[in-house]
Amino acid sequence: MIIPARNEARKIRDALQSVLQQDYVNAEFIVLNDRSTDNTREILARMAAEDGRLHIIDITELPSGWLGKNYALCQGAERASGELLLFTDADIVMDPGTLSKGVSYLQINNLDHLAAMPALKMPGFFLRSFCSAFGMFFSAYIRPWKAKDPASKKFIGIGAFNLVRTEAYKAAGTHRAIAMRPDDDIKLGKILKKAGYRQEMVFGTGLLQVEWYSSLGELIDGLMKNSFAGIEYSVVLSVAGGIAALLLNVWPFIAIFAVAGIARVIYVLVVFLMFLIIADANRFYGLPRWYAFAHPLSSLLFVYILWRSTVLALWTGGISWRGTHYPLRMLKANRI
Repeated sequence: MIIPARNEARKIRDALQSVLQQDYVNAEFIVLNDRSTDNTREILARMAAEDGRLHIIDITELPSGWLGKNYALCQGAERASGELLLFTDADIVMDPGTLSKGVSYLQINNLDHLAAMPALKMPGFFLRSFCSAFGMFFSAYIRPWKAKDPASKKFIGIGAFNLVRTEAYKAAGTHRAIAMRPDDDIKLGKILKKAGYRQEMVFGTGLLQVEWYSSLGELIDGLMKNSFAGIEYSVVLSVAGGIAALLLNVWPFIAIFAVAGIARVIYVLVVFLMFLIIADANRFYGLPRWYAFAHPLSSLLFVYILWRSTVLALWTGGISWRGTHYPLRMLKANRI
């Protein structure tokens, strides 16, 4: 198990305690302390002293041409000795049977890569309801259910749980092939799929849990890192995608009050159908069905994040994440 950590003092103890309680035998636990400036290192040192299975690797410098997390993951993989690699995050809390169930599913289904979507915890109605809208946009763009189809070019990867056969990981190019990808988790899935390896995504509800973001500002900053990269730094896709999202997810609600006659009736039916679809989708995220009423506001926030990510990347010539600025020209060069 390979876990990168940078300034995760608030969450890492609970996450690692759940990791060390896994019932899977012969597991090794490698934690990469990626230039943390809080007391993450001190927490890791204490936990390693309490449990010798925890191997801590300190990363003090970031080589040119790498994003911090990607470099940490690559370093961890190079030090791992198992036939399987699990890439996960330092804020993921796991049920004790998570790893053994994941390995069993991968082996029974003859997969090379298994991605699992965690249950998302966020405080407050608005942040929680955003999970639903984000899930719908993510699914519509990525279509993760197609990843398991060998004939499809669709792919998937989830940062919380990417379980990969070591042989496949090395053959696909390792994290060196995606060294400057902010969306490293899903692009790991892409290089594996392009190399011809079998993959699938499952829902890890009840097995994996993460406090995704704890505030609106944290959510906006976190998603901005990946938004522009996720559409391959295309301004055209950013503008067109944002307009399409507004027309399909916000305008129908406005149109109910802006039009009359048969047009209004049609829009009422469209909105009613949307509510039914979103309410049903909410069960995958453990959300109340009535959270569907927040969908228009959540959609507005999604478009704001997408467009703000685009504008700031172009204005500043790159992205800034956890204290490091990454030039846009280098990010764009890492196309896969």
